[in-house]
Amino acid sequence: MDNNIDSITLYDEENNEVEFDVITKMDIEDKEYVILVPKDEDTDEAVALRIDKDAEGSEVLVTIDDDDEFAVVTEAYETLFSSDELN
Repeated sequence: MDNNIDSITLYDEENNEVEFDVITKMDIEDKEYVILVPKDEDTDEAVALRIDKDAEGSEVLVTIDDDDEFAVVTEAYETLFSSDELN
């Protein structure tokens, strides 16, 4: 995924378009992740998604179902942004 993407549009369970701001893209081990927040919404909740490849080789965003993997991504995100606040 391009590192210069500022926003992304996804579809919810009811097939409604939802626009998200891309907070950051992270490479952890051999996988890529993006952290998103809903655009124009006042919330502290972020969404973490893994970037995978589909059968055709196109990038797709998938939910992180594994609790251990999610914990690693959460820790990396918190470390990244807590160190940014110190500078």
